[in-house]
Amino acid sequence: MVSFFEALKIAEDAGLDLVEIAPNSVPPVCKILDYGRFRFLEQKKASEARKKQRTIEIKEIKLRPGIDKHDYEVKMKAMHGFFEEGDKVKVTLRFRGREMAHQDLGVKVLERVKVDTAEVAKVESDWQLEGRQMVMVLAPR
Repeated sequence: MVSFFEALKIAEDAGLDLVEIAPNSVPPVCKILDYGRFRFLEQKKASEARKKQRTIEIKEIKLRPGIDKHDYEVKMKAMHGFFEEGDKVKVTLRFRGREMAHQDLGVKVLERVKVDTAEVAKVESDWQLEGRQMVMVLAPR
């Protein structure tokens, strides 16, 4: 074990810096290195990590209880595209007027969505009634 002043002298003789790595340990741990290069490499690692990370967005698909076959297929195609990009999908089924009396139709549509996306997505939160709309969240597998 070398004292702080001896380590500082060794670093100065080598033309390097004495960098404290673990200040809270007993005794504190220091390294002799080129601090400018050390900072550069740390920034490079951080920027590489930022490049590789992917933020997951939540995309929303809005449906109605009486959705037609073709409209449903178009929405499903968009949903599959979102899953391929790695995004979550929030499926919102909105009721208007007297449609609230037939919530079973909305449940059927959402169950159909669940079955059709079963191989590419998993249900993160099952459907819930929030006022005049049913909401379900799907995440890619």
